[in-house]
Amino acid sequence: MTDALHPLDDALALTPDGADRYTGRTTPDYWNMVGPFGGATAATLLQAVMQHPARLGEPLSLTVNYAGAVGQGDFTVQATPVRTNRSTQHWTLSITQPGPDGAMVTTTTGTAVTAARRETWSETDTPMPEAPAPEGLQPLGQGLGVAWLDRYELRPVAGDMPQQWDGRSHAGSLTRLWMRDAPERPLDFCALAALADVFYPRVWLRRAQRVPAGTVSLTVYFHAGSAQLQATGTGHVLGQAQAQEFRNGFFDQTAQLWNRAGQLLASSHQIVYYKE
Repeated sequence: MTDALHPLDDALALTPDGADRYTGRTTPDYWNMVGPFGGATAATLLQAVMQHPARLGEPLSLTVNYAGAVGQGDFTVQATPVRTNRSTQHWTLSITQPGPDGAMVTTTTGTAVTAARRETWSETDTPMPEAPAPEGLQPLGQGLGVAWLDRYELRPVAGDMPQQWDGRSHAGSLTRLWMRDAPERPLDFCALAALADVFYPRVWLRRAQRVPAGTVSLTVYFHAGSAQLQATGTGHVLGQAQAQEFRNGFFDQTAQLWNRAGQLLASSHQIVYYKE
């Protein structure tokens, strides 16, 4: 056993810095090309909500707009509850950093809704697709070029990255894979928000061409409560992602994440920029 802080908990460490404000800093563990992995940025915004003393209930939705890359170093997170109703609470979110001239620059904006859920009739219209158990599938290797990929255990089921980047269009953009944090970590809302963004750009699969691409806006809907997340524990989550339309430099993506018991934990939608 070790008392070492999990890399995700280290990346999400925030220090209160006045009303509705927190300070944090980037870590190399979740670095992408020019900034932190977008899922880690989303999880950071949600972490500010989760540790806010005025929070009502648990996360219901999170929207993150990536205005620019978060630069290496310190940053400030603002999480303000702008309205609290009997069962829902609405938040505005942002991340800012000092620019080259010392003035604060906004890199990320967002909103969140938390809710006090109550037990009532529940059912699913999106059952978990059949998939072989993760233990029988080969995980992706380490050292794939960006640090954040080493922070996840990913076991592809279908729609893995093209074996040949030949520019030939594929029939579809569906990817299905088992996933969890590496090293293992009990699932919580922040980790789930990050998992919703682990899928590589759908345009890469559709075109078999590794064009520049980046998320512009991501929304995660949380269907599970803390009890379902605790029951999931450190187990694998089955994720599925697919695009609907590629047009004039942007495409959308919808995704779902289930635990091994077949419970839909979260769904997400995002709009992504791509370049020829």
